[in-house]
Amino acid sequence: MPTTFQEIPRERPSTPLLDKAATPDGLRRLGEAELEALADELRLELLYTVGQTGGHFGAGLGVIELTVALHYVFDTPDDRLVWDVGHQAYPHKILTGRREQMSTLRQKGGVAAFPRRGESEYDTFGVGHSSTSISAALGMAIAARLQGSERKSIAVIGDGALTAGMAFEALNHAPEVNADMLVILNDNDMSISRNVGGLSNYLAKILSSRTYASMREGSKKVLSRLPGAWEIARRTEEYAKGMLVPGTLFEELGWNYIGPIDGHDLPTLIATLRNMRDLKGPQFLHVVTKKGKGFAPAEVDPIGYHAITKLDPLDAPAAPKKASGPKYSGVFGQWLCDMAKADERLVGITPAMKEGSDLVAFSERFPERYFDVAIAEQHAVTLAAGMACEGAKPVVAIYSTFLQRGYDQLIHDVAVQNLDVLFAIDRAGLVGEDGPTHAGSFDLSFLRCIPNMLVMTPSDENELRRMLSTGHLFNGPAAVRYPRGTGPNAVIDSGLEPLDIGKGIVRRHGSKVAMLVFGVQLAEALKVAEKLDATVVDMRFVKPLDEALVREIASNHELLVTIEENAIMGGAGAAVSEFLARENILKSVLHLGLPDLYVEHAKPAQMLAECGLDADGIEASISERLKKL
Repeated sequence: MPTTFQEIPRERPSTPLLDKAATPDGLRRLGEAELEALADELRLELLYTVGQTGGHFGAGLGVIELTVALHYVFDTPDDRLVWDVGHQAYPHKILTGRREQMSTLRQKGGVAAFPRRGESEYDTFGVGHSSTSISAALGMAIAARLQGSERKSIAVIGDGALTAGMAFEALNHAPEVNADMLVILNDNDMSISRNVGGLSNYLAKILSSRTYASMREGSKKVLSRLPGAWEIARRTEEYAKGMLVPGTLFEELGWNYIGPIDGHDLPTLIATLRNMRDLKGPQFLHVVTKKGKGFAPAEVDPIGYHAITKLDPLDAPAAPKKASGPKYSGVFGQWLCDMAKADERLVGITPAMKEGSDLVAFSERFPERYFDVAIAEQHAVTLAAGMACEGAKPVVAIYSTFLQRGYDQLIHDVAVQNLDVLFAIDRAGLVGEDGPTHAGSFDLSFLRCIPNMLVMTPSDENELRRMLSTGHLFNGPAAVRYPRGTGPNAVIDSGLEPLDIGKGIVRRHGSKVAMLVFGVQLAEALKVAEKLDATVVDMRFVKPLDEALVREIASNHELLVTIEENAIMGGAGAAVSEFLARENILKSVLHLGLPDLYVEHAKPAQMLAECGLDADGIEASISERLKKL
């Protein structure tokens, strides 16, 4: 069994076996008797690596043995291994030629936080969002068949990711095309079954063996000649397996279900994977693992150790404490509790983001009005629509990048019916080290084109609180998008007063240049304005746009500069230009925002500087444009 470590090593550990397994070819040259010691070394290396860089933590610790077994049994990269989400892929990266680059993890120009096709041939599919692995692996299996290839396709998906509808769509489709593929359910929350131990391990070996498979096929041929006999035998087998293993659902969908087995028992994993490797048709292996396995603090607190920041050096001086206010998500969480107390119609919905969206206090104070739908964004949105039909006032707390997954439901089920649903959109804009799969780059663009939508962008914590009240009281769908982290530490009103809808406010009067700011770049714009004597407008509302204020500002300034942490194409700035064009107002306009590319992972400040959205970048862009006037 795995060794349990108590501390994160500060010096690189000695790993003689792992040194030989820099790639899967090296791993496969080791003897099976060496693999458990190798797994301990890999776990220790992972602890050291993430301690140096920070990053996702518990999920990778939980799949050490599974990762070793998969690369040992299968001929990767020729065999296609697809990891769902990718939080658990650091051990995979260490074993696939990137061990020496792991010190650059999640840093600008370094190793990405998730599998990426452009980074390694072993990363067969780029991920970041959940529940895509089975569809992708199925596509690979079908392509292999069309190409006459015998390569294998394997999807590794967690029990949380399996709650999404997309996963079940793929599970339903694979038996229709009799795909030769393997799905591995990494059950690290005991959410499906606790039936793990010697009996289930033994059954898994038997049910996955070639002997059992050949006997089953032979019996089928004999019994098929007897009317009704094969159907009776099939159902008898199904019910017998159903009493012993929890795979009836997957069997009914058409999968050959094996498990559950202990995902930390390397000999059983290897034996089972070898048995299943050459079985034809859709194969489903259920393994039970423990998130954070092998690191005692993470085993006790898997949520707290989902990800960690890098360790400070032992001799580092104590960092001075910075005075800062609550995070934007904290402001939302407090508002939600306050408004729920004032309005019994309010309900809170989240797709598995209770901690991230700061719904913990709400879930404890108002449990009957709190709904965590698991990783099911589409369902979350339509659930809210159904509630709104009956007079409730749903608040959907969701990350910007994940709202993309429920876009059709937002349009068809909420907006078309003009239902009272408030979307509290967290992690808007650039989010840093997780990279483009997690950036909230497009929400202003895809929201403002929807009829009936109210779209707001707060510039500080107090504006966020007031906009949430505005959206809650609005008759129709509303959205407030706000960034990750903390703001400028604005004084927050304790009340629940809304704003006047569609009204911006001039924060500084200047001449010649006017900056129209949508969101949290207001603080940077004010810095630039002092140097350029520019006007600064906090636009607040993307939709409806404060057209009267734009017209007024355009009449007495030579250059209008729109600023937003959203894609320039189709964003808030585009709304300003569309209005000016419609009104036939000829004015020089400079749009600053996210460029037409995916901004790669780095520190948030580095990303903003790269996009020209820090004070220096804003000033440089304006100065360059002024030269052309």
